[in-house]
Amino acid sequence: MLVSVKEMLNKAREGKYAVGQFNINNLEWTKAILLSAQENNSPVILGVSEGAGKYMGGYNTVVGMVNGLLKDLKITVPVALHLDHGSYEGSLQVIEAGFSSVMFDGSHYSIEENIAKTKEIVRIAGEKGLSVEAEVGSIGGEEDGVVGGGEVADPAECKLVADLGVTILAAGIGNIHGKYPANWKGLNFEVLAAIKALTGDVPLVLHGGTGIPEDMIKKAISLGVAKINVNTECQLVFAAATRKYIEAGKDLTGKGFDPRKLLGPGFEAIKATVTEKIVLFGSVNKA
Repeated sequence: MLVSVKEMLNKAREGKYAVGQFNINNLEWTKAILLSAQENNSPVILGVSEGAGKYMGGYNTVVGMVNGLLKDLKITVPVALHLDHGSYEGSLQVIEAGFSSVMFDGSHYSIEENIAKTKEIVRIAGEKGLSVEAEVGSIGGEEDGVVGGGEVADPAECKLVADLGVTILAAGIGNIHGKYPANWKGLNFEVLAAIKALTGDVPLVLHGGTGIPEDMIKKAISLGVAKINVNTECQLVFAAATRKYIEAGKDLTGKGFDPRKLLGPGFEAIKATVTEKIVLFGSVNKA
């Protein structure tokens, strides 16, 4: 059964660990992430971008696939199905489709419009028991066509959005989507501490978890980050493992590659990566 992120992230904030959000793009990714979470007795959040949802056939298809895997794989750890960087319209669609959590990303609007739209999503999602993530200060880089300029959030604006009743808050602190450049200055912990001081017990979210050094990850968790998003690293290991398998020329039978074997190495690579992150984030045996 899918759950909201509220209980798992409140426990994470209090326990000084973080729950990983791992974005899904197909059956193999979803299965690998769920099995890793179950084996490590860790709660987990399955992130779905609007582009990935469309690729997989639509939000209803995604919900059906995830619920089917939860049942058939006998998954007992807490699992949330979460829209990642959703538009206002996309947020409404996943609420109707059966997601258990939604991120409305209004960071590209003025703060006034961000507040107005976030407030409405909080009301609608709350009526169905869904959790809501909001964003202040656009996250840098590009993910699935969503481009952010890498702003550092204004702590005062973070408080305005947090006070709307959001479950979790994503705030830009120098983090970016994708691979970090060599001249990256690192996370702005001074701003993170100021945001935490003003937003109180609202769990904070760190987007762009790929490539952030371990010491920065752990410091961010100590300052209130309870959810860390990982996507790029899974994309890289999946692509590398699949490419290696193809280049090895295995399973060429005259009929082509067996797709079940073709995607197997990528499946194992994602499973190993998710386990590594679960250990780093400290969520092992926290289900």
